[in-house]
Amino acid sequence: MLDGRIYRAGFLFVLIAVVIAALSLGNRPHALYTTLAPDAFDGPWTIQTLDSLARSFPDRPAGGSADDRLAESIAKTIEGLGTPASGGFQVRIRHFEGQTAAGERGLSTVIAERPGSTGASPIVVLAHRDGTRRGSRAELSGTAVLLELARALSSRATTRTIILLSTSAGFGGDAGAAEFAANAPTPVDGVIVLGDLASGDARAPSVVSYSDGLGSAPVALAATVSRAIAQEVGSEPKTPSLAVQFAHLAFPLAVGEQGPLGAHGLAAVLVQIGGERGASPSAPFSQAHLQDFGRAVLSSIDALDQSPDISSAPKPALLLARGEIPAWAIRLLVGALLLPVLLLAADTLARVRRRREPLGRWIGWVLACALPFFTCALLAVALGRVGVIGERPPVPVLARAVGLDASVLATLALLAMSFVLVWLCWPSLLRRLGSSGRPDSLAAGLAVQIVLAAVSVAVWVANPFAAALLLPALHLWIVFVSPELRPRRAFGLALVALGLAAPALLALYYAHELGSGLLSGSWIVVLMLTGGHLGIAAAAAASITAGSAVAVVLVALQGKSHTSGSSEVTIRGPVSYAGPGSLGGTESALRR
Repeated sequence: MLDGRIYRAGFLFVLIAVVIAALSLGNRPHALYTTLAPDAFDGPWTIQTLDSLARSFPDRPAGGSADDRLAESIAKTIEGLGTPASGGFQVRIRHFEGQTAAGERGLSTVIAERPGSTGASPIVVLAHRDGTRRGSRAELSGTAVLLELARALSSRATTRTIILLSTSAGFGGDAGAAEFAANAPTPVDGVIVLGDLASGDARAPSVVSYSDGLGSAPVALAATVSRAIAQEVGSEPKTPSLAVQFAHLAFPLAVGEQGPLGAHGLAAVLVQIGGERGASPSAPFSQAHLQDFGRAVLSSIDALDQSPDISSAPKPALLLARGEIPAWAIRLLVGALLLPVLLLAADTLARVRRRREPLGRWIGWVLACALPFFTCALLAVALGRVGVIGERPPVPVLARAVGLDASVLATLALLAMSFVLVWLCWPSLLRRLGSSGRPDSLAAGLAVQIVLAAVSVAVWVANPFAAALLLPALHLWIVFVSPELRPRRAFGLALVALGLAAPALLALYYAHELGSGLLSGSWIVVLMLTGGHLGIAAAAAASITAGSAVAVVLVALQGKSHTSGSSEVTIRGPVSYAGPGSLGGTESALRR
């Protein structure tokens, strides 16, 4: 029943799209550099500052009394460097209510601003001061570097305005960074976020440019900071692979305060040892790393200050060794790969309509398979709206910032019970839909393909990178449409698993980056639903995709149909033909 010629013809458009994508390859912007040596950065003084802060404020939960006292101490230290007229900073503390992993808290942000000699776009340096565990010195290293940068910059003239920020909730929702992003001056030339700069972790350092929105920081900003780190540290920062880039573009999720900044259209990068997640809190402390990274950040500020504006909104693109592929070329290529499946589905749909098979009933069956997943997501959102789930940070948080107490476990159990309950009611729903029969017909397999193709097109319109994750399933599961082409059960289930490999690898990657297991990862997903990082539309698309996977498993378990060929026409002409010779003989033949 499947016309392979139509499917193969659709790949002609894929060939054209590949050629266009190859021609769209653009050059990567070069890094900016400065001739000033960062000798003004005093490493020993920074280490003394860090030791003093760690002793005075060993326990610093976001929004706590120690957090507020540390904010006041930072403000007084920067104010002591002098007024803007004498080269110092104008300092103020902004108070606000923000969501953290521990619920809504009263937070504060220290803002120190030093005007430049021109009206050029300002440079922002940001570091959070809260911590996840008592006595962690490395988590305070960004704050210590921030204070030393304030001292070094107060003694030199700059072209651009310099804004230094000390924020809170950096490990529990990035509320401080998100609040600044919502009220930031426009435009901003670049934001450098300071993470863990003193860990002795052996992994190569990274400059992280991903955001919580679709796109990354400008290449010139990331390249400038990477070049400064390479000069000071002596090792080139990690370059993200194509797979990692694709993961962040397919599902925008950033671990770090550069995430909400980028989502609000600010060019921001995170400088942190150990990459996105950072080093372990128990990692050894390195004085050499603290000095080298501090000098690299000061050198980056000098380079940005002496160069033309690079400010631009984060944009989606795949970075190669010598160029970049723009998002529109990826959209074209993914759309072309969707076309063969859509053409084949349209042709098969016409055949099913001529047979008058109940396609609508089977489409309802596929959507019923998605109902348990979507019901669970809606219940999580409802629990957040009524206040049962109080911790609703607007961005994903690290697993070590999530507390799995009794209330969290009870909420997860409630959601799991609702999921099971809907599945128990599923057979009754199918009987009402009239789809309680075995899914071994052509219409059943086609319904799965139509629903999955419709979701893929909708996702493609919103995010072509996410739609690319569904392409293996769309093409591999074609064999389940026609009953006579369906493979044996074992091979069929293997094809189902292979089609789900791309979304599964994406989930495993983020589980590693967030440092989460099964329970903590499930709770992080619930927080993303209640906090708004995952909207209802995204939850619906994910639920329908999961439901399509369940439906295709049920189809694959039916195996190959051995009765589908019994109605096949083996004579020439219309089936109702009753002309001469149809009864086995004619008068002319008898005379012969």
